[in-house]
Amino acid sequence: MLRALESKRLSKQRRNKLSLRGIVAAACVWCVAGAEAQLNVTITDGLDEAVPIAVVPFGWQGGGAPAFDLAGVVSDDLGSSGRFAPLAARDMVSRPTQASQINFQDWRVLDADYLVIGELTEDAPDNFTATFQLFDVLRGESLTGFRLQSGRADLRKAAHRISDMIFQQITGIPGVFSTQIAYISEERRPDNSKLFRLIVSDADGENAQRVAESTQPLMSPAWSPDARRLAYVSFEGGNSGVYVQTLRTGTRERVSGRTGVNSSPSFSPDGRTLALTLSRDAGNLDVHTLDLSSQVLRQLTTDAAIDSEASWSPDGRSIYFMSDRAGAPQIYRVGTEAGQRAQRISFEGVYNARPRLSPDGNLIAVVNGENNRYHIGIIEVANGRLTVLTPNGRLDESPSFAPNGAQIIYATRENGRGVLASVSTDGRIKTQIASVAGDVREPVWGPFPRP
Repeated sequence: MLRALESKRLSKQRRNKLSLRGIVAAACVWCVAGAEAQLNVTITDGLDEAVPIAVVPFGWQGGGAPAFDLAGVVSDDLGSSGRFAPLAARDMVSRPTQASQINFQDWRVLDADYLVIGELTEDAPDNFTATFQLFDVLRGESLTGFRLQSGRADLRKAAHRISDMIFQQITGIPGVFSTQIAYISEERRPDNSKLFRLIVSDADGENAQRVAESTQPLMSPAWSPDARRLAYVSFEGGNSGVYVQTLRTGTRERVSGRTGVNSSPSFSPDGRTLALTLSRDAGNLDVHTLDLSSQVLRQLTTDAAIDSEASWSPDGRSIYFMSDRAGAPQIYRVGTEAGQRAQRISFEGVYNARPRLSPDGNLIAVVNGENNRYHIGIIEVANGRLTVLTPNGRLDESPSFAPNGAQIIYATRENGRGVLASVSTDGRIKTQIASVAGDVREPVWGPFPRP
């Protein structure tokens, strides 16, 4: 009973303290490898109750300088989420690396709610063990801890895994710091020609790799559910074609190069089938499915209107798509068996396009338009209710859910060029992501990494 009362008292104390904190302004840099553009990420709106957390620089057990700044990456990860307010290392009154060294009163004075400590140990050349512990400062209790083994090249991944575990322990939401994003960059060269690149990077922008490059447009990247392949559209040779590329080997295959339009690929949940938009012989845009192993093609829509931008339901039984059959773009759903009748889903607003399903299938991210302004919104599948998440946007497009369903990345325009941005599904946390060189667009968030 006393423990329950103490828990209530501490929770109230924490809420009162957090209510005094203003909007978090945090920044981190998304660095793109090689000659690729650099992405700068700024939290433009964070939570009023962003959680104060101290991530103490990890202890180092090895020769020479520390092999990697794990704590720095973890602090940046948590700060960039907009849900946490990390304490600057320079403001820390002590730097414990083991539980026995912690004086919780020191951290209460600094208003830290949570404390992370850890060590990085060199076991052998290029082999390391990272350990960390997360503590509730107000209660003086350990919440979780873990030991990870890593090679030198994967120490950043280890830091992201630590961030994921801390994020989930505190928020109850799986972290996405270990995931990847794909996007298109467009750069105008000195001779006024354009160069298009399909780029994959970690969620924090590091480890960026060129997947494809062309002087002809690249567009519509889509992840396979195992994160091993990307489908995309290329106009090389002057005609649109849908390609599937294996990321590890770089090998690719043109899976659709039919006469007319080949666009908007989307992997089925089992990764065996693509939904795509084709015009084929009649010239009308319709949604089809393509079995990647057998090349069997099935047409799902036959309306005289434009049907495009297909997105699978998580169970693979339905496909959501955009159609203007009612006179303006709206969202529809059709079963994946041929001959089924399409059902209209969106009724609020005069323009809803580019549907993307949340991982649990309960929400649809859309581009919502009105008076020549385009915003990111979400539609509840159960009742069709629309909520606009970026009401101040002007040219927002290409929404894509994070695999935890808590955040949406999208493309927009800022000062005349393409940038990426993100918004939480409750609309309270927003980030602005600007490219230092060229335009970036059509982001798509990859799935959780698999063992």
